[in-house]
Amino acid sequence: MSSTTITPSAMRALTPGAVALMLMLCLSWGFNQIAVKLVLPDVPPMLQALVRSSGALPVLLLIGWLRGVKFFERDGTLWAGMTAGVIFGIEFVLIYRGLLLTSASRAVVFLYTAPFFVALGSYLFLGERLRASQWAGLGLSFAGVALAIGVPQADVDASVLLGDLLIVAGAALWATTTLIIKATALIRAPAEKGLGYQVAISIPIFVFAAWFSGERITHIPSALSLSLLAYQSFWVVGLTFTLWFALVKAYSASKLSAFTFITPLFGVAASYFILHDKLTLAFGAAAVLVIAGLYLVNRPEAARAEIAPDPNL
Repeated sequence: MSSTTITPSAMRALTPGAVALMLMLCLSWGFNQIAVKLVLPDVPPMLQALVRSSGALPVLLLIGWLRGVKFFERDGTLWAGMTAGVIFGIEFVLIYRGLLLTSASRAVVFLYTAPFFVALGSYLFLGERLRASQWAGLGLSFAGVALAIGVPQADVDASVLLGDLLIVAGAALWATTTLIIKATALIRAPAEKGLGYQVAISIPIFVFAAWFSGERITHIPSALSLSLLAYQSFWVVGLTFTLWFALVKAYSASKLSAFTFITPLFGVAASYFILHDKLTLAFGAAAVLVIAGLYLVNRPEAARAEIAPDPNL
């Protein structure tokens, strides 16, 4: 008998509550890019990543303790969790190194190729099926991101292209951690424990990366930098990443990842209000493309079509 294996989460459509949470996460992550940029004069990137993970770990432990999570219970997640943690650490090393070589605008476009990797991996390994209209929706959303950020750009040399490749590699690793969560025992683990693996194991990776890069803090960071580091650690990693982990366990990986296209749009808007960057009509057109793409990916007809029929029924 031949049939298509579909996990319950792959079949589950996004609820209004899940959509609202994803919008909040995307807004938080979009502003996070501005926070990282504002802190860079005081704290170099690898050390920022180290501070972020080190600050987030106690938050995860506290939340887990309050919710009765047994972090050290044997539940078959050790190897999957360690693997996800190593990938998580390397992912951010690649992204931060890529940012040193390419522009932030190019980086954000290439980083959000992650939903394509998730969609492909979900199709190959998780039993999720995407119709042509859903692939078209992903394409529209990506086109909107590209339009909002303003690619292509002139003066792209070999160094910039290398940075682009590092960002794409980071995006692929981001997608890989999502797929590992969906395909292993981590799917049954509490969100705090799954993310705890990633944050804890990333700390020594960032220590080594900072040492290898020769990074150091030469002066006392400003109050603004310290507050933004706290935002990155406690809110972004400690809370929003935990919520993301929980959503990944409960809903379609490809549909959730499609929502991440909104993040750079929020980032551009934050740049306008905080860094006083200019917004153009292209941003409005980009928003329309992203919303249209998300509609194609998430409309109920397409969601039901993810489940391939059993020819023996």
